[in-house]
Amino acid sequence: MPFIDIFTDYTVLDYVSDIVDILLVWFVFYKIIMLIKGTKAVQLLKGIFVIIIVRGLSSLFGLDTLGWMMEQALTWGFLAIIIIFQPELRRALEQLGRGRLFSRSYLQEEEEQEQMIESMTKAVSYMAKRRIGALLSIEKETGLSDYIETGIPVNAEISSQLLINIFIPNTPLHDGAVVIQKRRIAAAACYLPLSESPFISKELGTRHRAALGISEVTDSVTIVVSEETGAISITKNGELHRDLTLERFNEILRVELMGDTTNTSSTRWSFRGKKDNG
Repeated sequence: MPFIDIFTDYTVLDYVSDIVDILLVWFVFYKIIMLIKGTKAVQLLKGIFVIIIVRGLSSLFGLDTLGWMMEQALTWGFLAIIIIFQPELRRALEQLGRGRLFSRSYLQEEEEQEQMIESMTKAVSYMAKRRIGALLSIEKETGLSDYIETGIPVNAEISSQLLINIFIPNTPLHDGAVVIQKRRIAAAACYLPLSESPFISKELGTRHRAALGISEVTDSVTIVVSEETGAISITKNGELHRDLTLERFNEILRVELMGDTTNTSSTRWSFRGKKDNG
């Protein structure tokens, strides 16, 4: 009876308050997950879940020593997390102070995507005309943090001038790939995995093989400008599409990054350019 009385004392306002409370908690967790997505913190979060599971199993089966070790790891682990991820936590608090952590609207993100696509189109146009070799990989759902760590950190806003300057021959950062993460240039001179497919055309060089390689293991969209011919190519899902016009290149980026299909005259990956299935 007492248990039933608890619910009979509830008013409609109490139910609404509880539902709002739960939704707000889930919203905060969702924003936190989006904040750490594609970073080292994801692996750390997986490790914490493993420790919690082991702690629960040790209690269930009476493994006191193992349980005590896991308890200590959880107790002191959070202090270690604060120390190790101090820069990331400070950045998140700064964004919260500016009101930017939870206030990003769809229109803001769409505008940033638009600016990023225009900057990359201008940079690719400049480099293609002058036959400046370039390799850019854009992160989507699958994190590229492992490849970012192989390069030189940049952490800069995307601009056509900066992208062009990075790939100018004989400069320190021109050799390797630029990785774009969260609409920012995360790093330059990054190493991407080379495709080992035996069906790749012999005329393709290291940049194209690297572009195919990263597309085989992630869902990233990777752009290649040929140093020999100035041809523009894009890879995704293990497919290389070559000799794209600048208009088609811009159209494809809009489809892949913004889901804009208003100007597409065919299917998403049915290009007029030459297709090379790696």
